[in-house]
Amino acid sequence: MRMEEVGTISKEMALSWGCSGPMLRASGVAWDIRKEEPYELYDEVEFRVPYSDKGDNFARYRIYMEEMRESAKILYQTIDMYEKCVKDGQTELMAHAPKYISAPKLDIMTQNYSLMQHFVLVTQGMRPPVGEVYVATESPKGELGFYINSQGGPYPYRLKLRAPSFWHTGILTDLLPGHYIPDVVSIIGTTNIVFGEVDR
Repeated sequence: MRMEEVGTISKEMALSWGCSGPMLRASGVAWDIRKEEPYELYDEVEFRVPYSDKGDNFARYRIYMEEMRESAKILYQTIDMYEKCVKDGQTELMAHAPKYISAPKLDIMTQNYSLMQHFVLVTQGMRPPVGEVYVATESPKGELGFYINSQGGPYPYRLKLRAPSFWHTGILTDLLPGHYIPDVVSIIGTTNIVFGEVDR
């Protein structure tokens, strides 16, 4: 009773404020980066994208509950995939890219080349090619994106982080007026804002 028809975000409002993840899906937009722009293993696993057109606190709560169930389904599938890899003799989980990723600890402790590569990485940093990239991932709160501009040095020339809590905090200026003070707690809870992420 305290969740239904409270904190309602319309589809248009969610889109105009740049909402993503459960905030957007609870307002009637079935957009999930893992489905629309698959990365890693997401195009190899089966999962459903829950969404609702209600847009209220209860809809967001139900989306979060359903997404936990879908995440469990994904995990069970990846366990099966890993077991198949083990049977095929492929047990390495980390990428092998000495210019960018340190070798496993055992290799660093026992092989000179791995130790030297690790030393270079730690003291000089990696040197990605010149260019720019934006990579978005679907986090539990919504779109977590990183924009990086490289000039070829060990530090990024420009780095921008798109954190979903920052975008979802802005909508509160339109969302909170007209509600009771006790409703503010459930609205902030279902928008799943982490203020440490906003303060960064």
